[in-house]
Amino acid sequence: MSEERVQPRRNFIFVPGIRPDRFAKALGLQPDMVTVDLEDALLPRDKDRGRALSLPLFAERADDGIERVVRINSPRCKEGLKDILAIIELEAPPDGVMLPKVATPDEVRIVDELFAGAARRINLHIIIESNAGLDAAQEIAAASPNNRSLLFGAIDMSAELGCALDFTSLHYPRSRVVHAAARSGLDAIDVPFLDLEDTAGLCRECELVQALGFTGKAAIHPTQLPVINEVFTPDADEIANARKIIDAFENAPDGLPVVDGKLVEEPVVKRMQRIMSIASAAGVL
Repeated sequence: MSEERVQPRRNFIFVPGIRPDRFAKALGLQPDMVTVDLEDALLPRDKDRGRALSLPLFAERADDGIERVVRINSPRCKEGLKDILAIIELEAPPDGVMLPKVATPDEVRIVDELFAGAARRINLHIIIESNAGLDAAQEIAAASPNNRSLLFGAIDMSAELGCALDFTSLHYPRSRVVHAAARSGLDAIDVPFLDLEDTAGLCRECELVQALGFTGKAAIHPTQLPVINEVFTPDADEIANARKIIDAFENAPDGLPVVDGKLVEEPVVKRMQRIMSIASAAGVL
């Protein structure tokens, strides 16, 4: 079994759509993803301007391993439809589109069908941030073969639930998002940590969500990227263990090796291959 090559999505950082000058700076930070934001970062009066300023940025390509994404407005509103139509017309569309406030799998299917007319295949990154979206998370995750990640939107979710904006209060919806993402083989990316002064708190929350099954976490400032990367990048022990399990599986005559007293089956091997791919892409092998 060969190692699976994956796009790391340990982190991403937002760039406001009306600040195209920040796009190159964000790319220079070498994150896994850079997301131009046409939604929450823009006031209603700035939507058309942000669209005109930011969408041409995707014409410049580079083989740097960074996934270039745009967060559009909800496809259920006029601005979201305008975003989608503008992207379809681009000669060089983004690598991916982030869909906010998704409530049903049909939204994903419709957007995916519209993007079939784009100049290239577009990855979809789906934000689950409402009770309706959480109820349908598994169906949403499986709605398109172009889905690449589910993102957990804690602020809107906590407002709908009427609960505190902390890990314990949001443990259940976070778990539902991880479950849905894992079932469809998608990355699960957590909400940004909002307190820029609390580095220890950021690290602690990264560790908690990573243990829960999230594969990455968004950043709201460049200073957060090193902390996020440290938690979500495989360390030397994880790499050594992954290599040992993969070698044992590939060399087992009956295909069912036992490593450290535990039976190794194919799902475990796939997880180990993903660890190796991320480590390779992150340059830590």
